[in-house]
Amino acid sequence: MQPIKVVVLGASGKVGREVIRALCTAPDMQPVGAVELEAATDSLALPDGGSIPFSSDLASILDKCRPDVIIDFTNAKAAMAAVRIAAAKGVHIVSGSTGLSPEELEEVDRLTKENGIGVVIAPNFALGAVLMMHLAQLAARYFDYAEIIELHHEKKLDAPSGTSLKTARMMAEARGRPFCQPADKAESRGQQVEGISIHSVRLPGILACQEVILGCAGQTLAIRHDTTSRECYMPGVMLAAREVAKHKGLIHGLDSLLEL
Repeated sequence: MQPIKVVVLGASGKVGREVIRALCTAPDMQPVGAVELEAATDSLALPDGGSIPFSSDLASILDKCRPDVIIDFTNAKAAMAAVRIAAAKGVHIVSGSTGLSPEELEEVDRLTKENGIGVVIAPNFALGAVLMMHLAQLAARYFDYAEIIELHHEKKLDAPSGTSLKTARMMAEARGRPFCQPADKAESRGQQVEGISIHSVRLPGILACQEVILGCAGQTLAIRHDTTSRECYMPGVMLAAREVAKHKGLIHGLDSLLEL
């Protein structure tokens, strides 16, 4: 079987570098190109001693390298531009970029169906985080109140995090109605999403953490996931890269790929 050929978008970023390392050690994967907003050279050295074409021009890299899949860890603006370019060229996409609006997600879904490609967009590729979200969704039916505390490093651009927003919406969908809110609705209570207060912490020394706390009369339930290394994202990223070509259209989150 031929290896899956991959172009990495955002290859110089912290997650992008982890993706390159993971691709070099996966026997069924082959990194064939890399893209970054500012590419100082025309080749990128690989951990195994080889090199791949490197550019700031995604379209030219796709034409030159002919990948099966793009793995993207950039931002919403770059991700949308990548989807439009990749769809026209028939290349599948796995993206961890957050902050896409509902309208942008609708456009992604339309482009995938029109061009016969698959796209996986997930707010979190850590398998433990996906399970945390799933367990919170299961518990949501049995509690009236819920809050989310999400903690990330100080350089994270968006707040609340994409993971916390998706968690809140999954919980409300499972419950069938918004959660109850305390009488005090002061701004210090965090951003309200479906009746859930989301509290965002941004501090150096933290990578990523989320805790979901649910409460009803006489009891609480806490579900927490901690990320200690970006290496934790790689099993989910590799799973998505292997599965994305088997699906046409947009897959939002890893839930269906994990059969949850």
